[in-house]
Amino acid sequence: MIISRSDRFVNRHIGPDNSEIEQMLETIGADSLSELIAETVPSTIRLAKPLSGLDARTEVEFLDDIKKIGAKNKIYKSYIGMGYYDTITPPVILRNVMENPGWYTQYTPYQAEIAQGRLESLLNFQTMVMDLTAMEIANASLLDEATAAAEAMHLMYAVRNQELIKRDANTIFVSDTIFPQTLDVIITRAEPLGIRVLTGDPSTLQWDDDIFGAIIQYPDGNGAVSDPSNFIAMCHEHHAHVAVASDLLSLVLLTPPGELGADIVFGSAQRFGVPLGYGGPHAAFFATKDAFKRQLPGRIIGLSIDSYGKPALRMALQTREQHIKRDKATSNICTAQALLANMAAMYGIYHGPKGLKVIAERVHGLAVVLSNGLTKLGYTVANAGYFDTVKVILDADKLKQIKIETEKSGINLRYFNDGVGISIDETTIVSDIEALLGLFKNIKGTNGVKIEIDELVAMGTAAIPSSVIRKTPFMTHPIFNSHHSETEMLRYMKYLENRDLSLTHSMIALGSCTMKLNATSEMIPVTMPEFGKIHPFAPLDQTKGYQEMFTALEKALCDITGFDAVSLQPNAGSQGEYAGLLVIREYLKAQGQGHRDVVVIPASAHGTNPASAVMAGMKVVVTKTDENGNIDFHDLKSKVEHHKSDLAALMVTYPSTHGVFEEQIIDICDLIHSHGGQVYMDGANMNAQVGLTSPKTIGADVCHLNLHKTFCIPHGGGGPGMGPIGVAKHLAPYLSGHAVVPIGGEHSTHAVSAAPWGSSSILLISWAYIAMMGYDGLTHATEIAILNANYIKSRLEKHFPILYQGKHGRVAHEMIVDMRGFKQSAGIEVEDIAKRLIDYGFHAPTVSFPVAGTLMVEPTESESLHELDRFCDALIAIKKEIEEVADGSADKTDNVLKNSPHTIESVVADNWNHAYGREKAAYPAPWLRQSKFWAPVGRVSGAYGDRNLVCACPPIEEYEEVAN
Repeated sequence: MIISRSDRFVNRHIGPDNSEIEQMLETIGADSLSELIAETVPSTIRLAKPLSGLDARTEVEFLDDIKKIGAKNKIYKSYIGMGYYDTITPPVILRNVMENPGWYTQYTPYQAEIAQGRLESLLNFQTMVMDLTAMEIANASLLDEATAAAEAMHLMYAVRNQELIKRDANTIFVSDTIFPQTLDVIITRAEPLGIRVLTGDPSTLQWDDDIFGAIIQYPDGNGAVSDPSNFIAMCHEHHAHVAVASDLLSLVLLTPPGELGADIVFGSAQRFGVPLGYGGPHAAFFATKDAFKRQLPGRIIGLSIDSYGKPALRMALQTREQHIKRDKATSNICTAQALLANMAAMYGIYHGPKGLKVIAERVHGLAVVLSNGLTKLGYTVANAGYFDTVKVILDADKLKQIKIETEKSGINLRYFNDGVGISIDETTIVSDIEALLGLFKNIKGTNGVKIEIDELVAMGTAAIPSSVIRKTPFMTHPIFNSHHSETEMLRYMKYLENRDLSLTHSMIALGSCTMKLNATSEMIPVTMPEFGKIHPFAPLDQTKGYQEMFTALEKALCDITGFDAVSLQPNAGSQGEYAGLLVIREYLKAQGQGHRDVVVIPASAHGTNPASAVMAGMKVVVTKTDENGNIDFHDLKSKVEHHKSDLAALMVTYPSTHGVFEEQIIDICDLIHSHGGQVYMDGANMNAQVGLTSPKTIGADVCHLNLHKTFCIPHGGGGPGMGPIGVAKHLAPYLSGHAVVPIGGEHSTHAVSAAPWGSSSILLISWAYIAMMGYDGLTHATEIAILNANYIKSRLEKHFPILYQGKHGRVAHEMIVDMRGFKQSAGIEVEDIAKRLIDYGFHAPTVSFPVAGTLMVEPTESESLHELDRFCDALIAIKKEIEEVADGSADKTDNVLKNSPHTIESVVADNWNHAYGREKAAYPAPWLRQSKFWAPVGRVSGAYGDRNLVCACPPIEEYEEVAN
């Protein structure tokens, strides 16, 4: 008799069932799963005993538990501000973007032909930002506002040589009224590069010719609004650039910084419909002058044309990507916040310029009413000009009283030494203002003073100085003025969704990116108000649910990695790399070894590794790989011994980017340690380690974990991501701290992200995955990931060379399929194969990384045997199509590969001028007749897009010109 819940989540997460596993093992030539693992993972690094201590919960049990945990968080009415504001996510956007796997399971749009929907949405985001800031170019989002500030500093530092007088300048001036968390990250990023941070009042700055740039806030961190144009002009007179932190909603009413002379404008788009989520994920915006487009960090979406001469979108200027520039990159930004930028863009479209103006005017109006009421009660309001934030001056006694009374009433304010800040947001209503004034009235003891809202409305005038009232229109493009009914909005979002390929269509077998199931049960907690409506700087006694989840997740990640401590702060894998290197740096300094600054990085390492090392103030030494794809131990030893006196660390990816478990990894780590260095393990390939081995077991001292890879946070079309770091005991005291919330180790460094626990709300996804899988399930997932990869290898190796393999002929969780020979035999490039896969309904694997002319394939444990076979069948069929070109059966230039992908418009057109038939172009495999994803555009021209850079929504006429 069955009396307990038995529907195990592991069976839902893992693709192959037991009978399919047996079939796959037979194809591979292994008697059992344990035999396959023994032949794949070196015995020297296997865990001495299985992971234990966490039993799996069913989906129902987990959701019951997480509701109880969420109930421990207290949802107070938050007026803290500081760059974080409660907002209303329109339900049509919540349901159809944020909660929709058609939007959150997409990959970064490197394959432009099957990413036209999110590319258009990101172009909308860029256009909205450019309009509101009055800047010439914007990117498609950054990680958070503080990171954007640091990137602004890096950009100004990089271009200071454009002004010869500034070639040696080394000081960044930062306004003392910038948000404290932003200043904290700026200090973090400046110190390793030797940049001096000078803080002060912009209005009283005594100019120092060592200043190469300045960062100010508008409205400032205390809420005050004043005209910064004189300060900006002064900086320009001294050949220094100026970056302005701003608030998108305020720019609806304020003169945009671009019109005031700013060189860079950045900030957060969070209040455009993205929940607080205890700090993230939120999309930062970054806009600048066209002259700096080559230094602009992150991704830029641009307009190009396809092979039919029609307009098509793509990521522009891709040669700036870190895996190409490596240690010459000016930024290590790899993950953006695409999903959240898309939400913000949809919010802007749904409300349009008129709707945004109504929201902004209402927010400002309520702030004015509050200020009038406080003034009538006898309080001193500090700021003459403001947008949404009122600062009230209070003595110590009144400050203590107001803190007690507001907390009793479920209200959070921002506390200064001399008063409080009250930030109004979109969710504030009249009764909230009445409640606030009632509290201040009681504390003042002015019971005889009558407060009437209508009277306060009649009293007040706008508090924005006339010199900075916006006079120019914004968001005039039709896209922002056409979709204000829910019906139209719904149809537009579905139109875009249908132009994208996501995990809802087919597997995305991208090497090193681990595109696995993002289960619905894992996603549900993210949009629970108990987690979504919490301000990141709320008092800790209001966030006990979050703290309980953090503790459980940290414990699990420590168990999995073998390490002693974890920091959840880094909000991307690239930031985790950087944070890990900073920990090593601080540790070495504390040991009197601060001169150690050389990081050894294998040639096969991930592209952000060298960029992260340079940003951390390190010098990069590259080591070779041997013919089997392993680290060349002889070359490594030679270089390590040469740099033994200044060796800081080795950055190693394990299993390697070449898809194998290197047998010598323990010897490699021992070599580094014997010469005084630390070992940093890039955790991008952790999906092949969990439960079988661990970073600590191989000899690493620190690693980051891509939670959006191994631990199921969705990629979201290019973000969000999280990159926590695990560290050994001796490094734990040096984990990141925070300027607002006291966290970190005994000797903690400054923050690496704006919020203390990074993008806190999506940590729920990874905790859900771990809790529902349990340690046994996680281990089994790793085994099946390795099984699936070796099954694909066994099927494909009869048709394609597999570039690297372990000593028993096995691959880890991914493999590199060599396509280079087809260029000589048939004139077929690896790009042709990647684009032809679109006709078969698949996203291409990773193209030409880490080896040019190859495909890197990673299937993940979530894919069934049926799906694996479809993918293999597609590649094998493409091989036959290549052979037709090679033997002359198909034309060298006019063939299905060179002309792929084929659009439905081209296939049904009256004219068909190809030597092959329409059916061969469109339906090369039987499953396509039942369900086919059609690429909305033909092959997109990268060269045209870079020569004719258009990074905003162009006028309709320009689309027509391109088409003609």
